[in-house]
Amino acid sequence: MKIFVAVLAFICSSLAFADYPEKSIRLVVPFATGGTSEIIARSVASSLSTSLGQSVYVDNKPGGAGNIAMEEVKRASPDGYTLILGHVGTLAVNPALFGKKLPYDPNKDFAPITLVAKVPNVIAVSEKSNYKTLADLVADAKKNPGKINYGSAGNGSAGHLAMEYFSSEAGIDLVHVPYKGSGPMLTDLIGGQIQATFNGLPSLMGQIKGGTLRPLAVGSLERSKVLPNVPTIAESGYKGFETSQWYGIMAPAGTPQPVIDRLQKEITKSLKSKEDSKKMLDDGAVLVGDTPVQFGAFIKSEQSRWAKVVEKAKITVD
Repeated sequence: MKIFVAVLAFICSSLAFADYPEKSIRLVVPFATGGTSEIIARSVASSLSTSLGQSVYVDNKPGGAGNIAMEEVKRASPDGYTLILGHVGTLAVNPALFGKKLPYDPNKDFAPITLVAKVPNVIAVSEKSNYKTLADLVADAKKNPGKINYGSAGNGSAGHLAMEYFSSEAGIDLVHVPYKGSGPMLTDLIGGQIQATFNGLPSLMGQIKGGTLRPLAVGSLERSKVLPNVPTIAESGYKGFETSQWYGIMAPAGTPQPVIDRLQKEITKSLKSKEDSKKMLDDGAVLVGDTPVQFGAFIKSEQSRWAKVVEKAKITVD
C-alpha cells in the first residue's frame, strides 16, 4: 500500500509540472554585478532561456557575504521559478565563518541541482606593478608588514578568503580592502590604489588579455589551460596549496523532483555544448555538470575542508 501511494504521488507530481516552466524564472546571484558569479550566471541563464522556452533572468542581490540573497531565496516558493547561484562562499565557507548567526542552513534549506563550474583563483597585480612574480610580492610583504593592500569583491567573498588563506600559509600580513563588487576593485587595482587581488579568473581575464593586469600565480593545483605560462601557487613554493571558486545552481528546499530533474538535464546538456559554454571556457572555467546527489555530497566535502582552513588561518569577516 505504501509503495502504491508513493508511486501515485510521484505520478501526480510529474503531471502537475509536465508543462514547467510556464513563466519567467529568476536566477538570483548573491553578489554585485561585474564579477565571476555574474559571468557564470548569465551563461547558464542564456542557455536555459533557449532550452526551456521561457526567459531566465539574472537578479543580483549583493550584501552580507551573500547571506542576504540566500535568506531571501530560502523563503521563496519552492516551485522552480526562483533559483540561486550557489557558491563556495555561501555554501561551504559561511557556515564556518558565521556559525549559529548564519540565517540559513545550506544543507537543509536548499535543493542542489548541479555543480556548473570550478574556477581558478588568480593572484594578480597591475601591469605597472614592480611585482613580476609571486616571490616578489611575498618578499615585499615581509619587508613591509601591514603596508600592502589587496582588494576583494567584499567581506567574506571568495577573493577575501583566498588571500587570507594564502597570507597565513606565506606568513605575511596584508591589508584587506573590501569593495562592493569586483568592478570597482579592478578599477582601483589597475589604477594603483591597491596593490594586489586574489580573484576568480573569469573576472580578471579581460584585463589580463588587455594587458592591464599581470597574473602572478593561479590557486588551482594544475595550471590553467588559458594561462599555461602562469605557475600555480603550489609550484611557487607552497606545496599542496589549492583554492578555487565553484558555482552551482540551487533551488529552495521542497522544489518538486521533476523540476529539479528538468533543470539538471538542461543545464548539463548546455555545458556540453561548445556554443553555449564558450564564454565560460574562454574565461578559464572548468565545466562540471553533475547530478543533484553528487553536488550535495561535494558541498558537504567542501564544508569540511573550508572549516579547517578558516580555523587554521583565523579568517574573520570583521
